[in-house]
Amino acid sequence: MSQFNDVSVDLKANVYFDGQVTSRGVTFPDGSRKTLGLMLPGDYEFGTSERELMEITAGHLEVQLPGEEVQTIKGGDNFKVPANASFKVKVLEVTDYCCSYFAD
Repeated sequence: MSQFNDVSVDLKANVYFDGQVTSRGVTFPDGSRKTLGLMLPGDYEFGTSERELMEITAGHLEVQLPGEEVQTIKGGDNFKVPANASFKVKVLEVTDYCCSYFAD
């Protein structure tokens, strides 16, 4: 999918790590949520409250998920993050992403 139709987009950006990571929330008519964001090169650690699917639309990073080996992820790849977990990323080049959230 290259675009979303009939959605609400948050006007205010989520800004993390002194502006190195930003995202905007997108809400769909059924109430489901995603964020669309950009990560600049650097090392970051994120925490989750819900299960997440991270789809990398462009860029290159390494991800360390709980209890797993480091994975190399490039544009077109995705990875899943469990709820109530933390994970580390090393962004190697500017990375564009779409994150989907799952409450169940």
